[in-house]
Amino acid sequence: ASLRAPARRSAFASARVARASLRTSYRKFSTEAPPPPPEPKKSNFALFAGLGAATAGGVAYYLLSSDTLGTTAKSGAQIVKSATKFVPSQEDYQKVYNKIADVLNSDESGSYDDGSYGPVLIRLAWHSSGTYDKNTGTGGSNYATMRFAPESLHGANAGLHVARGIMEEIKKEFPWITYGDLWTIGGVAAIQEMAGPKVPWRAGRIDGTFEQVTPDGRLPDASQGQNHLRDIFYRMGFNDQEIVALSGAHALGRAHPDRSGFDGPWTFSPTTLSNDFFKLLLSEKWVWKKWSGPKQLSDKKTGTLMMLPTDYALVQDKAFKKWVQAYAADEELFFKDFSAVVARLFELGVPSAQFVSSEPWFFKTLDEQ
Repeated sequence: ASLRAPARRSAFASARVARASLRTSYRKFSTEAPPPPPEPKKSNFALFAGLGAATAGGVAYYLLSSDTLGTTAKSGAQIVKSATKFVPSQEDYQKVYNKIADVLNSDESGSYDDGSYGPVLIRLAWHSSGTYDKNTGTGGSNYATMRFAPESLHGANAGLHVARGIMEEIKKEFPWITYGDLWTIGGVAAIQEMAGPKVPWRAGRIDGTFEQVTPDGRLPDASQGQNHLRDIFYRMGFNDQEIVALSGAHALGRAHPDRSGFDGPWTFSPTTLSNDFFKLLLSEKWVWKKWSGPKQLSDKKTGTLMMLPTDYALVQDKAFKKWVQAYAADEELFFKDFSAVVARLFELGVPSAQFVSSEPWFFKTLDEQ
């Protein structure tokens, strides 16, 4: 597989070479990933992490006794910002982006999985946002409730303690930023630094408490088919085209038997965002894998790639398949639609009045700087 990867990448994405960062050139496909760090003991992260002891008591009292903005909880960090009249600018958020990008390009990141923390940071941003229910107005990225049990222990979030740990270290350097903003910036940084499109982003999420934790079952079950996909994504407010566009994120990363139960990467270059997921889904012969794990498919030629039942459903359903074909044929179209729908995903559950700007911001990549 490692010998095939360069040739496949050249055939599938030669036009992307100019966009890919030279810093990622050392990354390669790997058939085995090191085991993740052990899951930490259950705990409720302190809502006021990073605040001084002198202010924590007053912030806690305010949180428990005030609901002036019509929310059930206020971010301790945001209250301190208000008290000190610190209003972070786009430049301040760019510094957070840069720190995340530095971590993505560190030696430590290069030794993780296939060579980057990027996919797991995207998964954190995705899963913290994808709990939104448009019918009840609950869930989404606003409260960053994955910090708390039982949401942190939901099966769909297995392994995300790795990403939350990375973000926790960055928050120590920028204690003023909320977890919801931090996690979603992490997703934007990972997409852009892995040669993906620019993703518009706005600040304004607040940190809630464990009372806002969402019930299990709001994220996709990869063992299901197209009806399940529509049930999950329609609940968030997405349509068929947007479901397929979001699925293109499977160009990145891999599944882990000790997390989802599934095993393997979707593409030969799992640390570079491209339209390869769609190309491979259409061009390869996919067969059901014979193993003791859950049902998944493998490519017949090498047996090193995999597709989930929910992935395969995209080419079994006519309405989905036309978008798979469109994105396989046109990477620029995929990037345009992916950028738009990811921006919407990361804003799910955030009241528009909370955003600090009416127009979204765009962050510069490290290469651009």
